[in-house]
Amino acid sequence: MKNMRKNYKWKILAPILLLAVLGFSFWYGGNAPGLRGWSVSKGTVSAPAKAEPSAAGREETKSGAGASESSASAAPVPDINTAKPGEESALKAAAPDSGKGRPLTADGKLETARALSGGESSEGVEKGSEEYSKSQGMEINPSTGKDKYFTDPVPSGKPVPVEPQNAVITDEVHTCTLSVRCDTILRNMSWLDKNKWELVPRDGVIFAAKTVTFYKGESVFNVLQREMKKAKIHMEFRNTPMYNSVYIEGINNLYEFDCGELSGWMYRVNGWFPNYGCSRYQLKEGDVVEWVYTCNLGIDVGGYYAVGS
Repeated sequence: MKNMRKNYKWKILAPILLLAVLGFSFWYGGNAPGLRGWSVSKGTVSAPAKAEPSAAGREETKSGAGASESSASAAPVPDINTAKPGEESALKAAAPDSGKGRPLTADGKLETARALSGGESSEGVEKGSEEYSKSQGMEINPSTGKDKYFTDPVPSGKPVPVEPQNAVITDEVHTCTLSVRCDTILRNMSWLDKNKWELVPRDGVIFAAKTVTFYKGESVFNVLQREMKKAKIHMEFRNTPMYNSVYIEGINNLYEFDCGELSGWMYRVNGWFPNYGCSRYQLKEGDVVEWVYTCNLGIDVGGYYAVGS
């Protein structure tokens, strides 16, 4: 009789324990602890979200790890993983759950980034000037307020995009400074697949700041591609005809979405995050070009206002 009771008890307890284990796994699964309970959603392609493959396909250069050099880390940013009691629900509301892993629209990204940053603007943010942009040769569609490649006007004093097909490259040699960093991943290693931990330099520097040469008329992309190949650092990109630009998917085998659903590569020139692609940014003598990896839609690198580029 006792054995019968024990067997009957386990028949009841076993399914309950199994359900509890499955429930725990479902809730705490996923590659980004900071995104538990919500995900990014719907919209058109916009960096750093993944773009649809173009007819031109993808090109790739592969190699080993890059150089390392010590540097200061940026300040931490708010996320669900470190939120104080009562803040988590507000952060979840910033990105409605309607299709995990699908890209946000430019407006959706900007709204999400502002919510995650507490609604505050990044320091030094300037609004685009339509009048200035037009005076610099940018053709703005009156009905959309953007150019034909969906680019907003640039702030006064900033360079307007130059279409790759219109660029005139000469043999005149100039220099600029180039660097590639992924410091933000160091603060979010638990978000990154353990198989990729060895790809992240201890100081977050993939390509230390270095003076490099370029030819007049070349773009940020031209220089990045050439220098990564020379340094034997892996880089992968794809053409995005909709934005008439190249999109950088991965550097040093670290890709968009590798460190959370809001992660990817961004670039800035002279401290400004352009709102257009890197192959449309024509370099000038003395420019300082920085490629940085973001884990939070640009908030952690000071460029969330450029996430719609």
